[in-house]
Amino acid sequence: MVFAYDTELTLQHAVALVNSEPGFGDDTDEQLPTLAALNAHLDAWEWSGGRPRTRAELDDVHALRPRLRELWSRDVEGLVEGVNELLAEHRALPRLVRHDDLGWHIHATEDDDPIAKRMAVEAAMAIIDLIRAGETERLRVCAADDCGDVVIDLTKNRSRRYCDGTCANKAHVAAYRARQHAD
Repeated sequence: MVFAYDTELTLQHAVALVNSEPGFGDDTDEQLPTLAALNAHLDAWEWSGGRPRTRAELDDVHALRPRLRELWSRDVEGLVEGVNELLAEHRALPRLVRHDDLGWHIHATEDDDPIAKRMAVEAAMAIIDLIRAGETERLRVCAADDCGDVVIDLTKNRSRRYCDGTCANKAHVAAYRARQHAD
């Protein structure tokens, strides 16, 4: 493991959340169209705390995705600025907690705060770990020419280039066909 479990999990969730936005990657449909879909997403990612109950809360999650996506394109100074903006906007107050099967980890919002606030602050806190470790190059955009999905490279050798969609398979098939054609 490169980072603490909760940091890795939060980074992976941030990628899944950002990539749920329509118009990027393999799937151009909205992945979180309803409160029920958002709550299923939260259950699948084992989010603790309250669940959203209104369309406004869903809209806030939708509005968060492009803000997080934009962080993937920033240099270190820009990341620091973006993370600090999110933390200040949401008045994050870090504290140690332990629940479910997780050991001690950091929460920086209350369990009953709106989900978009909790998602924003959790992502910001995880990105802080990347910045402090000098590992911001792990925030990537899929290497496929026709994909804009974001990627978090948590491999030891920093070799991940493609999103969770079919991009890697397509690239490997194209390379294979190019080699066959060259022979």
